[in-house]
Amino acid sequence: MDPIRNPYAPGAGAEPPELAGRDHLLESARVALARVRLGRSAKSMLMVGLRGVGKTVLLARMEADAKAAGFETVGTEAPEGRSLPAMLAPRLRLALLNLSRVERAADFARRSLRALAGFVQALKLRYKDIEVALDCEPEPGLADNGDLEHDLQALFEVVALAAHAAGTALVLFIDELQYVEEDELASLITALHRSAQLSLPITLVGAGLPQLRGRMGRAKSYSERLFDFPEIGPLSPAASRDAIVKPAKHEGVEFLPGAVERIIAETHGYPYFLQEWGKHVWDVAPASPITPDDVDRASVLVIAALDMSFFRVRFDRLTPLEKRYLRAMADLGPGPHRSGDIAFVLDRTVQSLGPTRASLIEKGMIWSPSHGDTSFTVPLFDQFMMRVAPGNEWRLV
Repeated sequence: MDPIRNPYAPGAGAEPPELAGRDHLLESARVALARVRLGRSAKSMLMVGLRGVGKTVLLARMEADAKAAGFETVGTEAPEGRSLPAMLAPRLRLALLNLSRVERAADFARRSLRALAGFVQALKLRYKDIEVALDCEPEPGLADNGDLEHDLQALFEVVALAAHAAGTALVLFIDELQYVEEDELASLITALHRSAQLSLPITLVGAGLPQLRGRMGRAKSYSERLFDFPEIGPLSPAASRDAIVKPAKHEGVEFLPGAVERIIAETHGYPYFLQEWGKHVWDVAPASPITPDDVDRASVLVIAALDMSFFRVRFDRLTPLEKRYLRAMADLGPGPHRSGDIAFVLDRTVQSLGPTRASLIEKGMIWSPSHGDTSFTVPLFDQFMMRVAPGNEWRLV
């Protein structure tokens, strides 16, 4: 079949042609943002889930929908090692410049820019990665104490007033929130809490790995009352079928009975894998209808491609002991697994493996569903570990 007409989109964060099974989340976000704009109570939303479940795609769609509805948005991703002020400052500047073009909000926006200038100037010594050009003088005493928790509250208040004057709300869209340091998360939570108490039109829609819930709770104990934490998981069989069948049908391509079921079985309903299988099945199938044999041939290619890219880029960041730790987990199955069982496989004590486990959590490779349990954050990574380190030689490393 024509590869140019291949409808599937397995790229990182690329929206699939059929965003199946997520309508309720999009509607929840729409309602929450509309309430915030009206000054009504609404919790911020933090989507949590494993890699490959489509959190980034959902975040991008929600931001696009918000822009289309007239909201002012600030979209960013939290990379490892970057401070929250450094991420927010340049994007807040752009948002405020947009608001300053609204005549009735211009004065509020200009004051917010002066607040941002003071915020940046006061925090530059502590957060040396802040890089933003501001051509206005700070307003003394406004968001310039040099304390992130206090200054972020003050900054959010004046920014939200500018958004209110423009008849809109400011929405922060932040991906990979689990990489933000806990003290910075605490400041973000406090600022959002204060804004909610004042019914100001500013809110957060974020996404992160499952450990984000615990990090938010440790940062501020009341975070569970301030945020909704919808869990983003694999698609249902019906939604998985829609994700595969509908894009092909739009191109005039059908599937024989059993073909889609094999794709769902291979992917376990994870959206990213559905797109990978869909793309490769399309490319190997000689013509419509797509058969179960086409799926079997494509599966070999998909697994090889995932091993060289999706899985390998994560594997290559690991130390030898971290790789052994994950291989021991894979030896026990998909998980979750007790820390003691993993230590037993490695013939080590739980205490001696504590730093390794903590490092893997910090790198976003594993998480703890409950105390003492450990699970992969990357679906099917256990199978990859079995392929990359077969047999028992890994035990001797």
